[in-house]
Amino acid sequence: MSKTTLEKEFTPVTRRGLMLVLSSPSGAGKTTVSRMLLERDGNLEMSVSVTTRPRRPQEKAGEDYHFIDITQFNKKIEQQELLEYAKVFGHYYGTPKDAVIQALHKGRDVLFDIDWQGTQQLSEKARSDLVSIFILPPSTRELERRLKTRAQDSLEEVARRMAKASDEMSHWAEYDYIVVNYDIEKSVRQVQAILEAERLRRERQIGLHEFVKGLREGR
Repeated sequence: MSKTTLEKEFTPVTRRGLMLVLSSPSGAGKTTVSRMLLERDGNLEMSVSVTTRPRRPQEKAGEDYHFIDITQFNKKIEQQELLEYAKVFGHYYGTPKDAVIQALHKGRDVLFDIDWQGTQQLSEKARSDLVSIFILPPSTRELERRLKTRAQDSLEEVARRMAKASDEMSHWAEYDYIVVNYDIEKSVRQVQAILEAERLRRERQIGLHEFVKGLREGR
């Protein structure tokens, strides 16, 4: 977002970045929402996870995931290099810590596409920096239709993901916000509204106390 003339002239208040988590069962739309958010918001960057999962044909190493083996993954755990990690559908996923911390210090917001296990770990370690949103499908039937339509998985894999969806959705109450994805454009606008509001929280404004003090003193 561009700054106004006054914002360019007076910049006493800065902001610490936040961690925006989007979770949902497979097929509910979080990946599409994430992609559209990143296209529309220049201050938002994606957290690139490490994973032991094999790379899919359309994926790019370093952009979609950092692909590593289980030995490397375990080493990162031992050296406390991950903010969170979890085992999902037989493979491990984790969030590298240093890149996220650097972004937050620069006032940039970091987007996470992780499940409830990772969200719980982030909440334990950095609750004040975290904003969590759970995306629900409009119905179970629609969720199954979307999984089949995207044609990424076999029917057996679709059935496995559908079986896991109930457990994933049972964690909805652990999240700050809930978005029911009836329409992808509307869902993106709702997430954008949440992000804008969270950016304005008093506790995220650095230098606000001195700024208001100056206003009261006539500066």
